[in-house]
Amino acid sequence: MPRCPLLLGAAPRPPPAALRLLLRRRMASSEPARAFQLRLNPLTGDSEWLVVDDAEPEAPAPPTQHRQLLAATSYLDMLNDAARNRAYRHAIDATVTDPTSRVLDIGAGTGLLSMMAARALAAAGGDGRGSVSACEAYLPMGKLTRRVLRANGMENKVKVFHKRSDELRVGVELDSRADTMVSEILDSELLGEGLIPTLQHAHDELLVKNPKSVPYRATTYGVLVESTSLWKMHDLHSNEANAEDGVWLTPGGTENILSVKQQQHAMQCDALADEIRLLSEPFKVFEFDFWKRPDSHGETKIEIRATADGHAHAIISWWVLQLDAAGSVFYSTAPRWVRQLSGVDLPQCTNGMKDWCDHWKQCVWFIQGTGAPAKKDQNLSLRASHGQTSISYQLNMNDEVSSRSPKGDHLTLLPERVGLYGDKDWRSALISVVRNAMSERSSPTCIVADDSVFLALIVSSLLPSSKVITMFPGLRDKGLNYLQAVANANNLSMDRIKVIGRKAPSLTMNDLQNEKVNLIVGEPFYHGSEGMLPWQNLRFWNERTLLDPLLSENAFTVPCKGILRFCAMSLPDLWRSRCSLRDVEGFDHSVVNDTFGACGDLPGEQQGPCLPYYVWQCGYTKKLSKVYSLMDFNFSEPIHSCFGKTKIEFAYDGICHGFAVWIDWVLDEKSSTVISTGPESRYWKQGVQLLSRPVQVNPSNSVMHVEARFDHDTGELTFKSVLL
Repeated sequence: MPRCPLLLGAAPRPPPAALRLLLRRRMASSEPARAFQLRLNPLTGDSEWLVVDDAEPEAPAPPTQHRQLLAATSYLDMLNDAARNRAYRHAIDATVTDPTSRVLDIGAGTGLLSMMAARALAAAGGDGRGSVSACEAYLPMGKLTRRVLRANGMENKVKVFHKRSDELRVGVELDSRADTMVSEILDSELLGEGLIPTLQHAHDELLVKNPKSVPYRATTYGVLVESTSLWKMHDLHSNEANAEDGVWLTPGGTENILSVKQQQHAMQCDALADEIRLLSEPFKVFEFDFWKRPDSHGETKIEIRATADGHAHAIISWWVLQLDAAGSVFYSTAPRWVRQLSGVDLPQCTNGMKDWCDHWKQCVWFIQGTGAPAKKDQNLSLRASHGQTSISYQLNMNDEVSSRSPKGDHLTLLPERVGLYGDKDWRSALISVVRNAMSERSSPTCIVADDSVFLALIVSSLLPSSKVITMFPGLRDKGLNYLQAVANANNLSMDRIKVIGRKAPSLTMNDLQNEKVNLIVGEPFYHGSEGMLPWQNLRFWNERTLLDPLLSENAFTVPCKGILRFCAMSLPDLWRSRCSLRDVEGFDHSVVNDTFGACGDLPGEQQGPCLPYYVWQCGYTKKLSKVYSLMDFNFSEPIHSCFGKTKIEFAYDGICHGFAVWIDWVLDEKSSTVISTGPESRYWKQGVQLLSRPVQVNPSNSVMHVEARFDHDTGELTFKSVLL
């Protein structure tokens, strides 16, 4: 189940928009279990503690704030993955055949695997001689586990502990060591949720020697690819050289000073099928056996024969689970085009292809620079290594492994942000608008209100007499160190740039040397909040409001306005992954639908939450209407709540599953320069609001009323839609 990557048997990975930290504090033994969650207010950057306790385990549903957090996890998508569920059922039925089996489920989630094990135990004639124990550290999830067990009459057949697996003790929670382990503590990379340390502790403290396990083994695979799209997401130096605008985020000699972090990046690579050339056959990387204690570190050298001429821009990787010891049940996360384009026979999901799902993607490892040149039939040397939570690669024909560690002035950003910073049109639009705004001011004082190092550079370089205050609320000292490192290459004097590293309310006239500000700019971009919904970047509007006392009467704001836009879409794959649950391999899961924000079969016109997605990665998609504007946000006004409504007419036949929603940023007062963050762009996430149920539409007689309300206190945007 999804969980924090660095905690053994830990809680669901916190959704970026809502949860930045999860701490579990063990209270006195006489008190109920309690967890503390840190929730972020997207408009202010402030956080507050939420307390979750187990004082009312029989409560019918979690409080609203915890439902919102659980809805943003991948539990629902995972439980809608029929291929995954089916594979686990077959493997557990084949593994739990001894009526005296003692089964341990690590990271129980809704308890699905525990119930499968209890059912298999009963079928084997257990009659109380065997047992099933489950641990789920994330308290709101653990309470939901109990609800699911009760709904299926399993509350007395599965013991649930609200603890991490490394908090369990034989002789206390467990009567004896378990002889069978079932678990699903895997992420897209395989290791990121703490698989290795969790297995190590389980084998050391909780399991018998040579236990049975489901899964039995996991194998990682990779393939070398050439892809211009992927190259644009990491080779910033080459792409900004092509822009020829004189601004250098990665000056010569420091090409990697701003780069994509060297790690595997989860991505739906099926969406890149038409933009990828394979430069090798798939190759095996690592095998991890669940039934024995894994090593903390490993390394392997792989000789790869190039199958075509080209430049290897990336390694795309995936994994295959062998769930049973006999090797008859498999699950694969391989992209579909691998089997179609390669000649290697790879294990695939048992009983055929799986549906699109979002909880497990493929991973991309970017090869630095312009890529590694390859000639057909040439042998390339790849060195792969793994630690406890990640796998890394080094591709070099001379097999020279670099051990350089990043310096303090080195910035790492997500691939989408690096791709945006290298986009010629985006750079040109910002440079043009800022240049025009500054041309009317001889000695402007400017505030960069967000974490944009690009805007800090262009404002400082376009007018040498300007004074620049950079807020850098997320980057802080990292942003300062970076600017100092690239200042000379951009002909900047750091004497004119002041990095505050604080939030807007803390800025005073003393910081400005008693000079009013006449230019405030932002992309907007707030480091660490890239996974948020688009309108949560309206934090810029809130910052602009808080800074108003420091601004001159004719201060110019870039962007000056945001426009909420949307279009109706057919999203069958995303809908399937988010639809309400009923029977999951013989177990009723309908009690989780409200908590997980499921779509379909909801009361009245109730809709699930609006969630952030890269729409281009959402499987099959089709626009069914033109783009409509729903709401304007005028940044010259103090931030306030807004309401908008419109009627949309459909342009195409199809089944409408919901809307893609985004913000277009209007950079200038004439509205002549607009940056759209809609589905056509791969560098921004859009909000996706799924309907309460899909509707068949056509251009001749289908009209829908849509309205939205923005709450400036919470940063929440809610939607309502009715087919007329």
